[in-house]
Amino acid sequence: MHATSAAFALALALASLPAQALRSDRDKPLDVAADSLETTEGQARTTLTGHVRITQGTLEVESDTAVVHRGRNDEIDRAVLTGRPAMLEQDLDDGGRLKARAHEIDYDLARDVVVMTGDVVIDQPRGELRGSKVTYDLTTGKLTGASGDTGRVHLRMNPQKSGE
Repeated sequence: MHATSAAFALALALASLPAQALRSDRDKPLDVAADSLETTEGQARTTLTGHVRITQGTLEVESDTAVVHRGRNDEIDRAVLTGRPAMLEQDLDDGGRLKARAHEIDYDLARDVVVMTGDVVIDQPRGELRGSKVTYDLTTGKLTGASGDTGRVHLRMNPQKSGE
């Protein structure tokens, strides 16, 4: 069940990009499905391939491949989702829905950093961020966008509604 633990850790981390994900999802069953799974006892790596789908409550993650790396005590150190694109959607605590997509979503649990690369789009009720690379530090809340070959980072902030 190492793949399930990795998917859960990844789901929790990614769901916080960059707004508060629906906390009650953490108490829901976690389902992981893929066309194939490859892991060997004693190896520090599990690979899920083909139509990878992770769901937990309102959280939905889809990718072509998910690679989970384990470290000491068999704890999850890192999870990498790749796809064309890899996608994540989840309801937010304050209403609305977060939608994120990128060619690669790399979550380093040891450093609490999520790096999304390749046509990154993060869309939420407060606005949208686009770039070739977005780094989110879960510890500090720092969000960094880079343009790469696209030439620009694009950020759209939606106006606040009355009473917010």
